[in-house]
Amino acid sequence: MLNMKYVKRTIEKEMLRAAKSFPAIILTGPRRSGKTTLLLNLFPNCSYHLLEDPDVISRVRSDPRSFLEEFKLPAILDEVQNTPDILNYIRAQIDRSPRKMGQWFLTGSQDAPLMQGVTESMAGRAAIFNLLPFSVSENQKVSLIKGGFPEVVARPSTARMWFSSYVQTYLERDVRGVSSIRDLSTFRRFLSILASRCGNILNRTDIAAPLGVSVPTISEWLSILEITGQIIMVPPYFDNFGKRLVKSPKIYFVDSGLLLHLLGIASEAMLNRSPFLGPAFETFVASEILKTQINSGRPKALYYFRDQQGLEVDFIVPEGDRGLLLVEAKASRTVKPQMADSLIRLSNAVSNYDVECVVLHRPSKEGPVFSSLRPGVKALTIGRFLERLRSRF
Repeated sequence: MLNMKYVKRTIEKEMLRAAKSFPAIILTGPRRSGKTTLLLNLFPNCSYHLLEDPDVISRVRSDPRSFLEEFKLPAILDEVQNTPDILNYIRAQIDRSPRKMGQWFLTGSQDAPLMQGVTESMAGRAAIFNLLPFSVSENQKVSLIKGGFPEVVARPSTARMWFSSYVQTYLERDVRGVSSIRDLSTFRRFLSILASRCGNILNRTDIAAPLGVSVPTISEWLSILEITGQIIMVPPYFDNFGKRLVKSPKIYFVDSGLLLHLLGIASEAMLNRSPFLGPAFETFVASEILKTQINSGRPKALYYFRDQQGLEVDFIVPEGDRGLLLVEAKASRTVKPQMADSLIRLSNAVSNYDVECVVLHRPSKEGPVFSSLRPGVKALTIGRFLERLRSRF
């Protein structure tokens, strides 16, 4: 890992609180999102053990009790999804000293297999957190073009090489770790095709056809991307407002920098000329909303709206019991009143909700815009919007 200055993470407050109330903390998230760095800085008195070397994995699998007894607590066990059976033995140690809090800190890059083990072995004994790459609120160097992975943020000049290595490492380790995929070159093409459909309503048949694979295969591969923290599936809002709705999810990548790498877009000038500017900006907004929710200890709650008559709103964020935040993400730096049309139409059709409407746009060189675009509709940059979102938590 690069020798980088530590950047404080928003989720730290919630994790420190949990360490006083739970024997174990489990931290999941995409590979290279900063999980290990966070734990080592937040809990410096822990011993550290990486469960990724084949010799270590073999040793843990053959004699987990001896492995656990040889190091002191508290301890960090990194990439524990490689040895999920060890959770049973950790549970046994916890149960022998149930009042000792903050003893075990476990990380995993593959969410679903790890969570299955937690459900079976660690229920009630572990607080579970998810760490995504840097958010705008954590590091001002996070951007649409480079995304938020810590090493890219620290060394943006090496972004292209870093992302190429990341994709290769991801294919060789994480994908093969959760699936028996043999044709990695086809899976790599799948990533590129999926990137070209980012921000669209998911159509598995449309993705399967150019790859020559089945729709069930596409469903399996999408599941792998979700498990390994690479994509966001945004479902349609569950309350139909009396309308006939589209039921398929929209798809986004967790990191806009990775998305643009897969699309072959390496600079802001290329992005500004690209037909993918709008979807990329939507991706950035979706990821930042989820990061804000997760880092504040809130459940993920992000939806979109589209009915069969073509009325569409990019994002709906529920707030409390009867509050709804309607959001349109516009990649333009020039804000125009007609950008609020769909927000106003949906807002007028909604009853029994407290509705707030926002048009998000990219900042202009003249500085941030904070204005009333139309009655009941604000125009905000992403930074101002996230400040407003955090103030509600």
